Amino acid sequence: MKQRDHLARRAHDTEQTRGSAWLQMPDGQPLRLHDWPLPQARGGVLVVHGLGEHAGRHEPLARWLNVHGYAVRAFDQRGHGASAGPRGVLNHPDDLPADLSVVHADYARTLGSAPLLLGHSMGGLVALRAVLDERITPKALVLSSPALRSHASRGLQRLAATLAHLLPNLPLRNGLDLERLSHDPQVVAAYRDDPLCHDRVSPRLADFIFRAGASCIADASRLEVPALLLVAGDDALVDASGSRDFSAAAARTKQLTTRYFAGLYHELFNEAEPGRGQVLRQLEEWLGRLPASHRKVT
Repeated sequence: MKQRDHLARRAHDTEQTRGSAWLQMPDGQPLRLHDWPLPQARGGVLVVHGLGEHAGRHEPLARWLNVHGYAVRAFDQRGHGASAGPRGVLNHPDDLPADLSVVHADYARTLGSAPLLLGHSMGGLVALRAVLDERITPKALVLSSPALRSHASRGLQRLAATLAHLLPNLPLRNGLDLERLSHDPQVVAAYRDDPLCHDRVSPRLADFIFRAGASCIADASRLEVPALLLVAGDDALVDASGSRDFSAAAARTKQLTTRYFAGLYHELFNEAEPGRGQVLRQLEEWLGRLPASHRKVT
């Protein structure tokens, strides 16, 4: 009961500083939306969070984007944050990209134009897979430490594939090394104390992550939108070699800009200074090179 009351108070306090709403998916699953609107914005950014966390953790980034002229929307993916359902569980292997396509289309209608898409970690994987599959065509794409390759052994990946068929919703620990999220100890402590964060993953979700990462690298030559890839040089949560291989394979498209940050941990936008400032300066510079006008939605 105390935890439920705490969650209610947290939700109430959060909604005082940003807009919240719900969007129902075609299968009936409601997803929590979070909006940081901006009058006369130069455009919109749709943020996709990572495994075990939730959209509210990206509020500092959303506020930074507001200052730089962008309205922002984020959403709690199914099985995460305030969105309903068992933690880390999917009904179908394709749920996350399918959900993103619905949220993206809804936000594009709200804006009157296609938003820029920003995905972090698992969210970067989901965003990239949806773009490469042509489910969505954002104005541009930002990938922060995308989960294109895992540190998990091949044996563990084979086990996940087997369990995805036999026990797809079995609750397992995701094994994330929280101490390596950021060099800022306050970020790590806040994550640990956040009741909306969890440490669960199902075999079906794990298998999606493993398979989708490999397929994104294989399909890198299909990238057709301007993209910025931000890679943490000391990433213990995802294997940065996946980003390096994707970058090399996508080079021929001339759509991808890649920036490496030696010594930084996984959550680049939540890093201790001066690391965070270095990452944001690269993002600001890249955003400044994008065309000012948006592609209108018809």
